[in-house]
Amino acid sequence: MKSSMILALAVLMSLVAGAASAEPASHDVPPTIAIIIDDMGHNLHEGERLAKLDQPLTLAFLPYRRHTDALARLAHGRDKEIMLHAPMANTRNFGLGPGGLTPDMDEQSLTTTLRRALQSIPYVQGVNNHMGSLLTQQLRPMDWVMKELYRYPVYFVDSRTIASSVAGEVAEAYQIPTMTRDVFLDHEQTEEFVDQQFKELVRRAKENGSAVGIGHPHTVTVDYLEKHLPLLDEQGIAIATISGLWAIRNNNQRMFAEGEKQTIRPAFAKKN
Repeated sequence: MKSSMILALAVLMSLVAGAASAEPASHDVPPTIAIIIDDMGHNLHEGERLAKLDQPLTLAFLPYRRHTDALARLAHGRDKEIMLHAPMANTRNFGLGPGGLTPDMDEQSLTTTLRRALQSIPYVQGVNNHMGSLLTQQLRPMDWVMKELYRYPVYFVDSRTIASSVAGEVAEAYQIPTMTRDVFLDHEQTEEFVDQQFKELVRRAKENGSAVGIGHPHTVTVDYLEKHLPLLDEQGIAIATISGLWAIRNNNQRMFAEGEKQTIRPAFAKKN
């Protein structure tokens, strides 16, 4: 739809200086972090450990994976927030698996694939991109993605797998609640590296009021979180889900007015 493309383009032109940084939280709120764990659905053991942690993590599930449904239900029952980790085309031609969104799709194919992926995740509240260094740079498919997400009560987090991503800006153009990843915790799988990145996440939260980190269900990451998340209170750091952090940044306003959006109803969709 031309009008939506024009709207998205106008927003992009107005944000040439780059994505806006997180606004500082109000003075009566401690520095707050949110941690998203991507790639959920493959690893049952580490997925169960993450679901059972006491802290309010946000877990991003790949669609149609072996343990996605069971783990999402377990995690929801343990007060975790559930996201769709939407596979998007990358610049290195890594395989996306079922539910992948690619530049060669037309609008109907992309929209249908995304909709079915959303319907496959129980209790889904948000979306972020899995890989996506190619697709998130492209305005037209991002416009189609956000046009579909706008129909539902879901937020969008730009994983920012490439600096030139336009995904967050297009989401903002559609007035979709959105945030951007600040720190990757574990692209090197050693305790020393995870510790370094976790401390950077805390530092950014202290500096800006809040910060968003992304990790993965690696054993080293889960071991680290089990040990260090319970210590945040004594450091004066809070942890929240993504929707909780969004509320902190937006003066506790509701993300969506009641009845404003369509309900995402589960569907028994075939793998794409």
